[in-house]
Amino acid sequence: METGKLTPDQLHKLVLKGIGKRRNDVLLPPGLGEDSAVIDFGEEVCVVATDPITGAGENIGKLAVHISCNDIAATGAVPLGIQVCLLLPPDVREEVVREIMDQIEEEANRLQIEILGGHTEVTNAVNQNVIVATALGRTAKDKFITSGGAKPGDALIMSKGAGIEGAGIIATDFSDLLLQGGLSPKTIEEAKAFLEQISVIEEGKVGSENGATALHDVTEGGIIGAVFEMATAAKAGFILRERDIFIPPAVGKICRALQIDPLKLISSGAMIFASPRPEKIIEALEKKGIKGSVIGEITSEKGILERIDGSREVIESAPRDELWSFLERKG
Repeated sequence: METGKLTPDQLHKLVLKGIGKRRNDVLLPPGLGEDSAVIDFGEEVCVVATDPITGAGENIGKLAVHISCNDIAATGAVPLGIQVCLLLPPDVREEVVREIMDQIEEEANRLQIEILGGHTEVTNAVNQNVIVATALGRTAKDKFITSGGAKPGDALIMSKGAGIEGAGIIATDFSDLLLQGGLSPKTIEEAKAFLEQISVIEEGKVGSENGATALHDVTEGGIIGAVFEMATAAKAGFILRERDIFIPPAVGKICRALQIDPLKLISSGAMIFASPRPEKIIEALEKKGIKGSVIGEITSEKGILERIDGSREVIESAPRDELWSFLERKG
């Protein structure tokens, strides 16, 4: 099997198909395109999400906090804490473990969430540091949002820009390679700075307060993957227009240098909204200093990507993330 997330077909056949539902207080069980579970706690709900960090090196503690909390934010809930599982190879140095935990503590303090515990283990089962983080959040029972709530006719809005997390990881972990490829130190530093923008908690608040029908943070598979998963959860289609998708200049330069499609590059920090009133979402984002743009709409037909040259691609599955392809090429 290829590295990266299971394909939607594999996920359904090998994982989801065998899972039963036994409790009525689980309001949102596992499903294609849904990254969090929602549990009925009376007037409020508890939202739970788990994510690993396996494709990054230097900033894995920082990324682990944000990607798990971003899944909570994508339900319109507020994260309150995380549990962290560290799986470490035998050759790990103590100072590296301390650095990872310092990153986790720094980002938890920034988000004002608690570190609730977890597990740490040195094991021959891994050959690099692996972090799995589980985040918990809460919101009012009538306020949570799912990826499957999008409806045909809803506009698709993207916050920030495409490929920002992937470009930040590559710039941080492979800066020498980029310099050898002719990119300037300024471009590399601009890309590294994207890792300071990977939280979508503010976007989650905007969606919750301004009538978004669905939210999805942009992780593996990039913009195309996130929209595909949202549409799949909604049993709908979509049209994405490449010309309307903002690609920050530093992302574009890195992707061109490495022959990477930025629309398929992991991009925590960007959020996809579905809404019948996109102007309201964009205005609310702008008030928070966040760029927002309409990039397409939900339809009742197939998933379509309209390229800049006018050609159309049918999107039948979430794409494999370009970060994995790049890492494989690097060995």
